Amino acid sequence: MSHVTEPRGGAPKPLLERESEVLAIHRAVDELCGSPGPLQGPATRRGGVLTFAGSAGIGKTTLLAEARRLAAERSCTVLFARGGEQERQVPFHVMRQLIQPTFAAMSEDERREALGNWYSIVAPALGLTAAPKGPTAPDPQGVRDGLDWVVTHLAVRSAPVVLVVDDAHWADAESLAWLTAFTARAEELAMLIMVACRPDEIPADAAALRALMGRQGSRPHELAPLTTTAVARIVRDALGEDADDVFCRECWAITGGNPFEVVELAMKGRDRGLKPHQDSIPQLRDLASAVKGSGLIDRLEQLGPSTTRLAWAAAVLGTAVPTDIVGGVAALGEAQAAEAIDQLREARILTVLTSVRRKEVVEFFHPLIATAVYRSIPPGVRVAMHGMAATALVNDGHGAAAAARHLLEMHPDGDPWVVQQLRQAARESFSAGAPDAARRYLARALREPPEVEDRAEVLFELGSANLLHDPATTINQLRAALEEPRTEQGLREAITYRLAQALGHTGQLAEAAALLADEARRATSSRTRLRMQAEQFKWNSVRVDEENSPARSRLLSQFAKRLTGRGLPERHILGLRAWDAVLRGEPAATALGYAEQALDGGLSWTDQDFGFEVPAVVALTLMYCDQPGRAEELFNTGIVEFEAKGWRGAHLSFVYTLLGYVRYRRGRLAEAEDFVRQGLQIADRVGQGIPAQWYAIGTLIETLLARGNTAEAQRVAEAYKLGVDPFPRAVVYPDPQAVWGKLLLARGRVEEGEQHLVSAGRRLDLRGARNPSWSPWQLDLALGQVARKPEEARATAAEALARARAFGTSSMIGHSLRVAAATTVDPARAATLLQDAVDHLEQSPAACELAHALIDHGTALHTIGSRHHAAQQLYRGMETAVACGADGLAGRARSQLASAGLRPRRLHTFEQDTLTVAESAAARQAALGLDNTAIAAELKTDAQSVSELLSAAFTKLGTDRQGLPRALGD
Repeated sequence: MSHVTEPRGGAPKPLLERESEVLAIHRAVDELCGSPGPLQGPATRRGGVLTFAGSAGIGKTTLLAEARRLAAERSCTVLFARGGEQERQVPFHVMRQLIQPTFAAMSEDERREALGNWYSIVAPALGLTAAPKGPTAPDPQGVRDGLDWVVTHLAVRSAPVVLVVDDAHWADAESLAWLTAFTARAEELAMLIMVACRPDEIPADAAALRALMGRQGSRPHELAPLTTTAVARIVRDALGEDADDVFCRECWAITGGNPFEVVELAMKGRDRGLKPHQDSIPQLRDLASAVKGSGLIDRLEQLGPSTTRLAWAAAVLGTAVPTDIVGGVAALGEAQAAEAIDQLREARILTVLTSVRRKEVVEFFHPLIATAVYRSIPPGVRVAMHGMAATALVNDGHGAAAAARHLLEMHPDGDPWVVQQLRQAARESFSAGAPDAARRYLARALREPPEVEDRAEVLFELGSANLLHDPATTINQLRAALEEPRTEQGLREAITYRLAQALGHTGQLAEAAALLADEARRATSSRTRLRMQAEQFKWNSVRVDEENSPARSRLLSQFAKRLTGRGLPERHILGLRAWDAVLRGEPAATALGYAEQALDGGLSWTDQDFGFEVPAVVALTLMYCDQPGRAEELFNTGIVEFEAKGWRGAHLSFVYTLLGYVRYRRGRLAEAEDFVRQGLQIADRVGQGIPAQWYAIGTLIETLLARGNTAEAQRVAEAYKLGVDPFPRAVVYPDPQAVWGKLLLARGRVEEGEQHLVSAGRRLDLRGARNPSWSPWQLDLALGQVARKPEEARATAAEALARARAFGTSSMIGHSLRVAAATTVDPARAATLLQDAVDHLEQSPAACELAHALIDHGTALHTIGSRHHAAQQLYRGMETAVACGADGLAGRARSQLASAGLRPRRLHTFEQDTLTVAESAAARQAALGLDNTAIAAELKTDAQSVSELLSAAFTKLGTDRQGLPRALGD
């Protein structure tokens, strides 16, 4: 559809009794354009939000027109859009009005360059390109983020920018969701946003718009009816200064002071040559009845059937429709249509404007008139006209999406063309990131109904559209699709996979696994059966209530031995086998071997049929097997794939959280916290209680505890009711109950903490999840038992150490040795265990654990009298803790040094500087997950060589020896 860039025609409306609103507009535009700074310094720009509320005809549009005029005079870039009563179901209708004029004159190449990486995500939503073909589409949040970028880019490139939305109560849901979220950035971007709406017509589901109208506690400008004085001024301007007071007061009484009605009444009086005196009041009342309601319709009908039909067609088609299409829907020839338009212009019912594509379009003089005309159309005629409008728009090249809202108004009639257009419109809506619209179109297509052979496919498309929005409805629709008698085998398989996803997302993991098992038995193709079994393994692996997890592991192991990774189903099974080996604590080499097979040939993060879960667990397998760098590479690949497709919901939340989890495991705690908070923010945006949120909550609490910020960890737990609400039914890592137990221990609630850790451990052991690297509940429990149950603590720690040795990674063995040392009563034995822990951890990427072990080792050495070595280890531990961001741990190291009367050794020569730097660098290398033992040893063997190398380096850097520590820190 065309979008209007020029304001409405017609006589200008006086801005009487709107002084405060006009002043607010002038001040806002002045601030936007920049006011002189102190002492005439540089101009500063300041944006903001202005809202205007009031009933129909009260003057909101007139105020916004004044704002647009003023902004244009001040050389502002003005983006304008208006909601339409008939276009509320057209996704991104308002956004297209705002943005399309900017891109209308550009070539396709210029648009691609201007939108950059966001092109494929936002161009379909903005109507700048046809819907791409393919099974994937951006999610709504991804599109909103893309629109944020587009408008932000415009705000920076074309500043100052004024964004105006009139009749926001009629804005489509997709545009409104973007607008209400984006207004918070107005001040930050120095952009002025103005919104007008009728508060009593805000939809019930548009709470965000209601909040916007009273944002930050400030009330909107609520427009009041005009007083008798203002009405008299309008009447005398139109009918002459001799209009008497009684006549003017009657005008006010008839119109209630509504500016639109006052102006229309005065204009009608002028056209009729009405004398503005008391004795003309009966004629005045007759004129007033023709301004609105049934009187307006009577006046329209007096213009003749052809003119009435054209007005009906315009009301059906909505705002800014080309004149030739309006004439076609009205079934009028070109000359007849032109004559009808002229009559309607004379009657101040329609006006003719020019669109951004330089075509003449018609629009009603006021939305009140459009509403009255639309409601006056006989129901049967209105339905028929909607059908004609749909056909006309498709034939004119506007596409199925433009026709879809008209098809929704038609009576079901079993028309295959209608089904075809609605399905195409649904696909276009998906591609534009508007799944709600797609659901409306597909639900209507189902009622048409489709032909028998197409019914299963429509049900599948509808179920897929509902997957994230309403999974319970999805399940019913997909089950119905499976029951259809004429379902092609490939479609049946696709339905099965999607139904299993829906069951999984609603916590019905057993049902998902059972469905896949049944379909696998029915399959005649070995490849189909293998794929079904891969999906079955996946959903069983996250079931808390799985009855025989060891049996599933054995079956998975048997399958994996026979596979070579030739296709995605095989690689997914191999990836699941790698993950299962990690959970069960099999040797890390076994898990790595299967992970390598799964990766050979590639794993897609954005294949909607296969999901992203297997690539994620393969990456985590690498992390748990002490290869965090490779894990991060995989997660970064996932982020790139998700963002390229506009998937910025739960999928992206998972990957950011898990990337943060990798940083946590590596001891890069500040970075970990940043990533996890970003993942949690995205999860919060998607919905409460979803798995992505549980992952982020647990990882964030673990990270905060590692940083020594117990109070903040507790605040996070309280905010998300961890330990209050039931723990999730799906497998989550880190295990929420174990995290809760660890937090309780940190807060001194030892007995409660132990109970939760024991309960979590019992549950995990029943599933065969015995790897302390995956869930170190035993290590946390042992530390909690030390004071009250020392014997149990030693037994718990010993079992955890045995499991860690069976898994075989340096990080886990070192961690377990450190905890085992904490449970022993023999100081010399503890020092030996801690030295062993340090040796292992120096070969691992677990920098924070290394800091723990170094500090514990230093403390133990001081206890047995080895003061010099104790100071060295404590100092190294403190430096490593600082590099990790473990503030609490670094503070403990400083306290240990102070209480023991020890200080870090004084440095006298540059060679000693170099040795200390070597140790510090080793700690930093540990934080980066590198083999710092070899690095430190190499540095210590030839301090003079290191000195010469560093001197040369600092000569190039322009620093001196005193700048050495700072330079290394940088």
